[in-house]
Amino acid sequence: MSYLAPAEFVTKMVDAGESKVFMSTRDTLIRGYMAGAILALAAVFAITVAVKTGSFLLGAVLFPVGFCMLYLMGFDLLTGVFVLAPLAWLDRRPGVTPSAILRNWGLVFLGNFAGALTVAFMMAFVFTYGFNAEAGAIGSKVAGIGEARTLGYAEYGVAGWFTIFIRGMLCNWMVSMGVVGAMISTTVSGKVLAMWMPIMLFFFMGFEHSVVNMFLFPFGLIMGGDFSVMDYFIWNEIPTALGNLVGGLAFTGLTLYTTHIRTAPKRPVEPLLKEAA
Repeated sequence: MSYLAPAEFVTKMVDAGESKVFMSTRDTLIRGYMAGAILALAAVFAITVAVKTGSFLLGAVLFPVGFCMLYLMGFDLLTGVFVLAPLAWLDRRPGVTPSAILRNWGLVFLGNFAGALTVAFMMAFVFTYGFNAEAGAIGSKVAGIGEARTLGYAEYGVAGWFTIFIRGMLCNWMVSMGVVGAMISTTVSGKVLAMWMPIMLFFFMGFEHSVVNMFLFPFGLIMGGDFSVMDYFIWNEIPTALGNLVGGLAFTGLTLYTTHIRTAPKRPVEPLLKEAA
């Protein structure tokens, strides 16, 4: 595959962050909506595969198909703009301000949530034949996930909250690597391969992704999960989103930006020669 050197693709990351900040409200919402909807479909696809085959690994292997589709189409996930938009501000791009970044994050969040919620209702309707039948094994599985990843964390209090936060950090470390992976190649096959690896890892390890959860938990509530909307936000969505922000920006965005754009001064040659002598 055609490969771009780090200095080249990190510059593309900054350019992408600037572009997203200045995107129109309409386009930001539409792109966010489609990203949330596609990732939700990928999540229910992966769960369906895992339930029907009994292999969660196979579900994790196939889940990245949704991520690849939405990024090849140019749609936006909250986890992606968490990483890219601040880089444009750090690079002092004109007009990129903290308030503009927060506006972008808010619009992408709304778009992602609306798209994921739409798919949650559509799939609930499909699985229950218009809410006239039981959803079966898949519905029960998702309802169980919702309970385990809200009330299950709540049992441990503050330690449980920080467990979600750290899982969110680890998740967007990998997901943001997938976002960057789409930029290191100029071929479709190269982009897909670079995105596939970290996304498969995060899904199989059970890390917390704020946009995937925008589907899983509303769907779980519709399917009769024994947890509340407040349980979902306090014991999952909020700490997950915060962890996604910190993990993606700290482990991927800032490390690449500081070492390939804002590099530290190189060590002088003469002292090194004296040391060698």
